[in-house]
Amino acid sequence: METPKIFESEYRFCLILWEHEPIRSTELAKLCKERLGWSKTTTYTVIKRLSDRGVVKSEDAIVTSLISKEEAQLSELDELMEKKFEGSLPAFIAAFARRQSLTQEEILEIRRIIGE
Repeated sequence: METPKIFESEYRFCLILWEHEPIRSTELAKLCKERLGWSKTTTYTVIKRLSDRGVVKSEDAIVTSLISKEEAQLSELDELMEKKFEGSLPAFIAAFARRQSLTQEEILEIRRIIGE
């Protein structure tokens, strides 16, 4: 099953949800007001929109995610690789490595991950 698209403002909402779930929608609205400056109506609209797309579930005023943070991140990376690097993982890694100063520890960790 393909992970539904989560847009930037929705992702910021999801970060709050992932940190506190399961959470009552009223409490989530308060957190969104504090951290994002959203009104209660905006929060409920986002909950509805994400619920319709299968990203979150809201039952009896309790909101939980149906998509993990890792799934959302991987989906976004897949989309980035397809759009900007024509699906080429080596091209993506090469571009990343040219733009970042990697420590020796990071290089060893990347090699270990690739080796697995």
